[in-house]
Amino acid sequence: MSSVPNASALMKIGQLKKPYGIKGWLWVFSDTDDRTAIFDMHPWWMKTATGMKPLTVKAWREQGTGIVAQFEQVPDRNVAETMNGVTVWVEQNVLPETAEDEYYWSDLVSLRVMNEQDEYLGNITEMFETGAHDIMRVTANSDSLDNEERLIPWHKQTVMKVNMTDKTVLVSWPSDY
Repeated sequence: MSSVPNASALMKIGQLKKPYGIKGWLWVFSDTDDRTAIFDMHPWWMKTATGMKPLTVKAWREQGTGIVAQFEQVPDRNVAETMNGVTVWVEQNVLPETAEDEYYWSDLVSLRVMNEQDEYLGNITEMFETGAHDIMRVTANSDSLDNEERLIPWHKQTVMKVNMTDKTVLVSWPSDY
């Protein structure tokens, strides 16, 4: 069994949901684009009140429009009832490489956001999905142009350039939007 990894080396890849059936199966919400790709990444770690604990998948399957899984650490429905909301993590070094113009959301959080007028809008504090596009939550700080929080779509017409070396994102997004 591997030792518990450093929390800063982990990336959240999903979350456990309600129990399914009586044998300890749980619904699994995957944060990956291909929702079943979550099962190609391992070992899994779960965040608990007492720290990171291993989570070992025994079996999984697609069930209707979702995914259910059974785990070594969850022997029955009684234990499964306590697992709703538990987050699933993997070490970043087990993640697949991204293409040149692709990024993991966790790599984008904390980047500085500048617009084409060279105005500093704030830092990305969260990435989330709507139905239409991914969205950057850009939160102002003491160095930013103003105190406005902005929700900026992550779209090829909006995001002009990402510079991971300088930790900046250049956006086509005027400050008065």
